[in-house]
Amino acid sequence: MKIYHNQLSNTLNQGIKPVWLVFGDEAWQKNNSLMQIKQQAKAQGFNELIRFTADDKFDWQQLIDEYSALSLFANQRIIEVEFVTNKVGDKGAKALLTLSEQLHNDVILLFHGNKLDAPTANRKWFKRLAEQGCYLPLYDIEGRALQQWLQQQIKQLGLQLDQQIIPLLVELFSGNILALEQELQKLAILFGQQPISLEKAEALIINQAKFNPFQLTDALLAGNLKKVIKILDQQQQQGVNTNQLIWFIHKEIKQLLAMKTMQTQGTSQAALFKEYRIWDKRKPLYQQALANIPLSSLRLALARLAETDLLSKTSSEFNPYILLADVCISLYHGDTLQHLALNYEYH
Repeated sequence: MKIYHNQLSNTLNQGIKPVWLVFGDEAWQKNNSLMQIKQQAKAQGFNELIRFTADDKFDWQQLIDEYSALSLFANQRIIEVEFVTNKVGDKGAKALLTLSEQLHNDVILLFHGNKLDAPTANRKWFKRLAEQGCYLPLYDIEGRALQQWLQQQIKQLGLQLDQQIIPLLVELFSGNILALEQELQKLAILFGQQPISLEKAEALIINQAKFNPFQLTDALLAGNLKKVIKILDQQQQQGVNTNQLIWFIHKEIKQLLAMKTMQTQGTSQAALFKEYRIWDKRKPLYQQALANIPLSSLRLALARLAETDLLSKTSSEFNPYILLADVCISLYHGDTLQHLALNYEYH
């Protein structure tokens, strides 16, 4: 059978399966899924845990022998196998098919690894195991699902958060749910059920972060290009991945373009801020940006950012931080830069 993470608890309550297949790249869901399965198994008497790591040199006979062996310590065991690679080869496929024919209720097989590609998920050994057990594919928690997950965690921890903290957490930790969970637990330890203001959360979360995207985007919105260049230089010295910077700059410019377009069509600023959930603290920044950045410059900056993203991944001749500086400057000086190629130094 195939289920999703939000169905795991109910599925476990219906009975433990002889084999579990947990595959995906989202770390929090993986850790949480493995923990739930092991806890439920332990509650039912599966007290011994044996672990294997299956790489391209793994001896699959070890797994078959362990599954078939009698335990000196416990009648019921969990055998956990972490797949370093999902390409198990012919020997691995044969061994796993053999196991699928020997499954019984005294041993739980717990397989986990990175996201499966379609050919692997359609392999005979995988389909056979999934039919007799449970396949749990893990997908990124994004958008509305992330908001729901966050509200659920806040409720479970009994946190009293200012509602403006929610978009802050989503912005900073989107794509890293494991780190977000750790931050929520830190807030629970420090504040318990005391009300937590936006200022307190910012002081704890943002100021301690190595990479603070709001320092960059706030300077950009304010039109403080000198500060933008200084921050980019700091990020370069700290070794911050340019993909991270590109993601946040793209998100900000894309949102500005949408807001500016709506504004030209007659939408009021108040309606815009409500639609895009702009915090009170950042409203003056958006007012400045919307008043001083023309639509043509927003479109130019997006195009140059796409080119920067491509060059940063395909060429080592360019410093991506300099290209990002060009993108940021083009927002306010697009009329000048539109006549120059992004890589004009090399033309």
